[in-house]
Amino acid sequence: MTILSVDDLSISFGGLAALSGVSMSVDEGTIFSIIGPNGAGKTTIFNCITGIYRPSQGSIRFQSIEMVGKKPYQAAKCGIARTFQNIELFSHLSTMDNLLLGRHIHMKTGVFSGAFVPGWASKAAREECLHRERVERIIEFLELEASRDIPVGALPYGTRKLVELGRALAVEPKLLLLDEPTAGMNQEEKRDMMFWIRDIRDDFQITILMVEHDMNLVMDVSDEVMALNFGIKLVQGRPSDVQKHPEVLEAYLGKD
Repeated sequence: MTILSVDDLSISFGGLAALSGVSMSVDEGTIFSIIGPNGAGKTTIFNCITGIYRPSQGSIRFQSIEMVGKKPYQAAKCGIARTFQNIELFSHLSTMDNLLLGRHIHMKTGVFSGAFVPGWASKAAREECLHRERVERIIEFLELEASRDIPVGALPYGTRKLVELGRALAVEPKLLLLDEPTAGMNQEEKRDMMFWIRDIRDDFQITILMVEHDMNLVMDVSDEVMALNFGIKLVQGRPSDVQKHPEVLEAYLGKD
């Protein structure tokens, strides 16, 4: 069953085409990777899916919902979460507090109602306990217990990448967009991330759409791969087939 369908997607910046008629489909329960050299348009696709950019042409349908024209918070409410190339966390807040921010779209009580509406204060307290329990499960899953109460600005880079991943999981998405999840990580951290990506798909039943430059990771975890170059789709298929495709070898992997 297709969970995400992108059809004839195009967008330009200052007359330069970032994407030109790109189409792809992602099946539910799979790990789908997008590869390509810098400037190929990979992150631009993510920004279109999540409502940061509005394409000039094309359709993006997530579970039969048209996403073009929706704002980022609306994409999150539909069940799409993402991480970023550059870590986007609140450095002065703890790991716990950063992850709780991912629960915001699920919160039903506000400051005003919790303070002034009779009976809502206890309801707000119960709701906060529920959200903290959900976050604690994610902290345990990602082995972040030692970092729970530490401001993320004081954490090592690899740990901060995990905190950002945890915040995305806290949204409880159906589709998780990972933008270069292993960038800047050492080999051990990359190996751990590979296992977590698989476990997120298998244990949380989340479909994953990933942009990644580490071809070993892409080939190890992906069910399907699409290659881009200069905003144009080169090929989509099984990892082994894409890896051997002549245009991919020339444009991305290098050609002997």
